[in-house]
Amino acid sequence: MTASDPVVHIVDDDEDLRQSLIFLLESVGIQALSYPDASSFLAEFDPDESAVVIVDIRMPGVSGFELQERLLQLGYPAPVIFCSAHGDIPMSVRAMSQGAVDFLEKPYEPQKMLEIVQKQLLEAKRRFADHTCRRDVLRRLDVLTQREREVLRLVIDGLPSQLIARRLGTSVKTVDVHRARIKAKTEADTLGALVRDILLHQITV
Repeated sequence: MTASDPVVHIVDDDEDLRQSLIFLLESVGIQALSYPDASSFLAEFDPDESAVVIVDIRMPGVSGFELQERLLQLGYPAPVIFCSAHGDIPMSVRAMSQGAVDFLEKPYEPQKMLEIVQKQLLEAKRRFADHTCRRDVLRRLDVLTQREREVLRLVIDGLPSQLIARRLGTSVKTVDVHRARIKAKTEADTLGALVRDILLHQITV
Protein backbone atom coordinates (compact mmCIF):
# COMPACT_ATOMS: atom_id res chain seq x y z
CA MET A 1 0.00 0.00 0.00
CA THR A 2 1.07 3.58 -0.66
CA ALA A 3 -0.41 6.86 0.52
CA SER A 4 -2.12 7.26 -2.86
CA ASP A 5 -3.84 3.85 -2.75
CA PRO A 6 -7.59 3.95 -2.14
CA VAL A 7 -8.93 2.94 1.26
CA VAL A 8 -11.99 0.74 1.86
CA HIS A 9 -14.65 2.15 4.19
CA ILE A 10 -16.84 -0.51 5.85
CA VAL A 11 -20.14 0.84 7.21
CA ASP A 12 -22.04 -1.85 9.12
CA ASP A 13 -23.58 -2.18 12.58
CA ASP A 14 -22.38 -5.82 12.82
CA GLU A 15 -19.05 -5.56 14.66
CA ASP A 16 -18.06 -9.17 13.94
CA LEU A 17 -18.58 -8.65 10.22
CA ARG A 18 -16.59 -5.41 10.26
CA GLN A 19 -13.66 -7.05 11.99
CA SER A 20 -13.68 -10.15 9.78
CA LEU A 21 -13.85 -8.00 6.64
CA ILE A 22 -10.99 -5.80 7.83
CA PHE A 23 -8.93 -8.93 8.49
CA LEU A 24 -9.77 -10.30 5.04
CA LEU A 25 -8.83 -7.08 3.23
CA GLU A 26 -5.69 -6.40 5.23
CA SER A 27 -4.53 -9.97 4.60
CA VAL A 28 -3.95 -8.93 0.97
CA GLY A 29 -2.58 -5.47 1.79
CA ILE A 30 -5.76 -3.43 1.42
CA GLN A 31 -6.22 -0.64 3.97
CA ALA A 32 -9.69 -0.70 5.55
CA LEU A 33 -11.52 1.52 8.04
CA SER A 34 -14.80 0.61 9.75
CA TYR A 35 -17.78 2.50 11.16
CA PRO A 36 -20.71 1.20 13.25
CA ASP A 37 -23.23 3.44 11.50
CA ALA A 38 -23.65 5.86 8.63
CA SER A 39 -23.53 8.95 10.86
CA SER A 40 -20.06 7.99 12.13
CA PHE A 41 -18.85 7.53 8.58
CA LEU A 42 -20.25 10.86 7.42
CA ALA A 43 -18.59 12.61 10.36
CA GLU A 44 -15.16 11.05 9.83
CA PHE A 45 -14.52 10.29 6.14
CA ASP A 46 -12.32 12.45 3.92
CA PRO A 47 -14.31 13.26 0.74
CA ASP A 48 -11.09 13.97 -1.16
CA GLU A 49 -9.46 10.62 -0.33
CA SER A 50 -9.77 7.93 -2.98
CA ALA A 51 -11.94 5.14 -1.57
CA VAL A 52 -14.42 2.30 -1.97
CA VAL A 53 -17.42 2.08 0.37
CA ILE A 54 -18.95 -1.22 1.54
CA VAL A 55 -22.26 -0.54 3.28
CA ASP A 56 -25.06 -2.53 4.92
CA ILE A 57 -28.65 -1.62 4.07
CA ARG A 58 -30.40 -1.97 7.42
CA MET A 59 -28.64 0.00 10.15
CA PRO A 60 -29.82 2.06 13.14
CA GLY A 61 -30.42 5.68 12.20
CA VAL A 62 -29.37 6.46 8.65
CA SER A 63 -29.95 3.44 6.39
CA GLY A 64 -27.60 2.28 3.66
CA PHE A 65 -29.89 3.68 0.98
CA GLU A 66 -30.07 7.04 2.75
CA LEU A 67 -26.29 7.08 3.02
CA GLN A 68 -26.00 6.36 -0.70
CA GLU A 69 -28.34 9.28 -1.45
CA ARG A 70 -26.33 11.66 0.75
CA LEU A 71 -23.08 10.64 -0.96
CA LEU A 72 -24.69 11.27 -4.34
CA GLN A 73 -25.79 14.73 -3.17
CA LEU A 74 -22.21 15.45 -2.08
CA GLY A 75 -20.89 14.37 -5.47
CA TYR A 76 -18.70 11.78 -3.74
CA PRO A 77 -17.34 9.53 -6.52
CA ALA A 78 -16.41 6.42 -4.50
CA PRO A 79 -17.76 3.09 -5.81
CA VAL A 80 -20.40 1.77 -3.40
CA ILE A 81 -20.84 -1.95 -2.69
CA PHE A 82 -23.92 -3.05 -0.76
CA CYS A 83 -23.69 -6.08 1.50
CA SER A 84 -26.86 -7.21 3.30
CA ALA A 85 -28.36 -10.22 5.05
CA HIS A 86 -31.82 -9.07 3.97
CA GLY A 87 -31.21 -8.57 0.27
CA ASP A 88 -33.82 -9.19 -2.39
CA ILE A 89 -34.26 -8.31 -6.06
CA PRO A 90 -36.09 -4.97 -5.50
CA MET A 91 -33.36 -3.89 -3.07
CA SER A 92 -30.56 -4.78 -5.47
CA VAL A 93 -32.35 -3.05 -8.35
CA ARG A 94 -32.77 0.11 -6.26
CA ALA A 95 -29.13 0.07 -5.18
CA MET A 96 -27.80 -0.45 -8.69
CA SER A 97 -30.14 2.12 -10.23
CA GLN A 98 -28.71 4.70 -7.81
CA GLY A 99 -25.16 3.90 -8.90
CA ALA A 100 -24.02 1.05 -6.63
CA VAL A 101 -21.43 -1.14 -8.35
CA ASP A 102 -22.44 -4.42 -6.69
CA PHE A 103 -24.86 -6.02 -4.23
CA LEU A 104 -23.75 -9.01 -2.11
CA GLU A 105 -25.81 -11.09 0.26
CA LYS A 106 -24.49 -12.11 3.68
CA PRO A 107 -22.82 -14.40 4.30
CA TYR A 108 -20.65 -13.46 1.34
CA GLU A 109 -17.99 -15.62 -0.28
CA PRO A 110 -14.63 -14.14 0.86
CA GLN A 111 -12.88 -14.71 -2.45
CA LYS A 112 -15.73 -13.08 -4.36
CA MET A 113 -15.62 -10.10 -2.00
CA LEU A 114 -11.88 -9.73 -2.58
CA GLU A 115 -12.27 -9.90 -6.36
CA ILE A 116 -15.00 -7.24 -6.33
CA VAL A 117 -13.08 -4.93 -3.99
CA GLN A 118 -9.82 -5.23 -5.93
CA LYS A 119 -11.65 -4.39 -9.16
CA GLN A 120 -13.36 -1.39 -7.55
CA LEU A 121 -10.11 -0.09 -6.06
CA LEU A 122 -8.90 0.41 -9.63
CA GLU A 123 -12.20 2.07 -10.52
CA ALA A 124 -11.87 4.34 -7.47
CA LYS A 125 -8.48 5.57 -8.66
CA ARG A 126 -9.97 6.43 -12.04
CA ARG A 127 -13.06 8.12 -10.58
CA PHE A 128 -11.19 10.24 -8.06
CA ALA A 129 -8.59 11.30 -10.65
CA ASP A 130 -11.44 12.39 -12.93
CA HIS A 131 -13.18 14.11 -10.01
CA THR A 132 -10.00 16.05 -9.17
CA CYS A 133 -9.52 17.13 -12.78
CA ARG A 134 -13.15 18.23 -13.09
CA ARG A 135 -12.91 20.29 -9.91
CA ASP A 136 -9.72 21.90 -11.21
CA VAL A 137 -11.40 22.90 -14.47
CA LEU A 138 -14.35 24.38 -12.56
CA ARG A 139 -11.93 26.35 -10.36
CA ARG A 140 -10.18 27.76 -13.43
CA LEU A 141 -13.45 28.70 -15.10
CA ASP A 142 -14.66 30.47 -11.95
CA VAL A 143 -12.36 33.44 -12.63
CA LEU A 144 -14.01 34.31 -15.95
CA THR A 145 -16.35 37.25 -16.39
CA GLN A 146 -19.85 36.77 -17.79
CA ARG A 147 -18.73 38.15 -21.17
CA GLU A 148 -15.75 35.81 -21.28
CA ARG A 149 -18.08 32.90 -20.56
CA GLU A 150 -20.31 33.98 -23.46
CA VAL A 151 -17.31 34.00 -25.78
CA LEU A 152 -16.12 30.64 -24.46
CA ARG A 153 -19.55 29.06 -25.01
CA LEU A 154 -19.42 30.12 -28.64
CA VAL A 155 -15.85 28.83 -28.96
CA ILE A 156 -17.09 25.48 -27.63
CA ASP A 157 -19.81 25.57 -30.30
CA GLY A 158 -17.03 25.80 -32.87
CA LEU A 159 -17.58 29.37 -34.04
CA PRO A 160 -14.59 31.38 -35.36
CA SER A 161 -13.91 34.88 -34.07
CA GLN A 162 -15.69 36.54 -37.00
CA LEU A 163 -18.97 34.75 -36.28
CA ILE A 164 -18.62 35.24 -32.53
CA ALA A 165 -18.17 38.97 -33.10
CA ARG A 166 -21.26 39.09 -35.29
CA ARG A 167 -23.27 37.06 -32.74
CA LEU A 168 -22.26 39.35 -29.85
CA GLY A 169 -22.39 42.60 -31.79
CA THR A 170 -18.75 43.47 -31.24
CA SER A 171 -15.49 43.58 -33.20
CA VAL A 172 -13.25 40.65 -34.11
CA LYS A 173 -10.40 42.38 -32.29
CA THR A 174 -12.45 42.52 -29.08
CA VAL A 175 -13.32 38.82 -29.40
CA ASP A 176 -9.65 37.96 -29.88
CA VAL A 177 -8.81 39.94 -26.73
CA HIS A 178 -11.43 37.93 -24.83
CA ARG A 179 -10.03 34.68 -26.21
CA ALA A 180 -6.53 35.63 -25.07
CA ARG A 181 -7.80 36.56 -21.61
CA ILE A 182 -9.72 33.30 -21.29
CA LYS A 183 -6.57 31.33 -22.15
CA ALA A 184 -4.44 33.31 -19.70
CA LYS A 185 -6.91 33.39 -16.81
CA THR A 186 -7.66 29.65 -17.00
CA GLU A 187 -3.96 28.81 -17.38
CA ALA A 188 -4.77 26.77 -20.47
CA ASP A 189 -2.04 25.68 -22.88
CA THR A 190 -4.47 26.38 -25.71
CA LEU A 191 -8.17 27.19 -25.97
CA GLY A 192 -8.57 23.86 -27.73
CA ALA A 193 -7.18 22.04 -24.69
CA LEU A 194 -9.55 23.96 -22.41
CA VAL A 195 -12.54 23.11 -24.61
CA ARG A 196 -11.47 19.45 -24.62
CA ASP A 197 -11.39 19.38 -20.81
CA ILE A 198 -14.79 21.07 -20.58
CA LEU A 199 -16.35 18.56 -22.95
CA LEU A 200 -14.57 15.60 -21.37
CA HIS A 201 -15.94 16.42 -17.92
CA GLN A 202 -19.37 17.52 -19.23
CA ILE A 203 -19.10 20.95 -17.65
CA THR A 204 -21.67 23.65 -18.31
CA VAL A 205 -19.98 27.01 -18.87
